[in-house]
Amino acid sequence: MSGEAGKTGTILVWDGLVRLLHWTLAASFLGAYALADWRDLHEALGWIAVSAALVRVVWGFAGTRHARFADFVPTPAGFLGYARDVARNRESRSVGHNPAGGAMVVALLSVVATLGVTGWMMGLDALWGVDWVESLHESAATLGLGLVALHLLGVTWESLRHRENLVKAMFTGRKRR
Repeated sequence: MSGEAGKTGTILVWDGLVRLLHWTLAASFLGAYALADWRDLHEALGWIAVSAALVRVVWGFAGTRHARFADFVPTPAGFLGYARDVARNRESRSVGHNPAGGAMVVALLSVVATLGVTGWMMGLDALWGVDWVESLHESAATLGLGLVALHLLGVTWESLRHRENLVKAMFTGRKRR
């Protein structure tokens, strides 16, 4: 056992890149949403979000243990079983992402990908001003905002339920064993 982990009873769960990408995605998505009327800034923040999401996807296959999708992306049956356990107040604590958190990561990355593709499409001459592209982009942004709200509720629930400050953990990378 390393000195620090042995003294504090914590382990490093989320590496520095995961934490940097998490906060970069959060700030750039919310900034782009809030500044939708400021086109140049909105687009720049959108590209930052897409870039961070792309790096996160690569890191999901090549990164550290708890950064890898294989560590936390649930099967549908695994997710439903976890949801049943939550409803019964019997869910187990996860050191990394729990199945709901894993599903949320996939959902949020999918929304950012949809926003990136539709945002890029809106800049093409052939699709400039096409209603369905703009509508899909706006719908994805609204869905993303709803997912962020659910994510925050889930983090709050999990923090209270398991007496663990997950926001602090996303800054430090450390959680209790």
